[in-house]
Amino acid sequence: MLHYALVFLVIAVIAALLGFTGIAGTAAWIAKVLFVLFLILAVIAFFRRTG
Repeated sequence: MLHYALVFLVIAVIAALLGFTGIAGTAAWIAKVLFVLFLILAVIAFFRRTG
């Protein structure tokens, strides 16, 4: 999941450099959502192992 977040972040940066602001904004939003989802799942996995 973190891998996909980084891929969308790179897509957003490249799209922004090329002037595609709509695509860049959407890709950045997807990257943020995937990163937050990764963090939530990582915290859940951490507490399941310690419990």
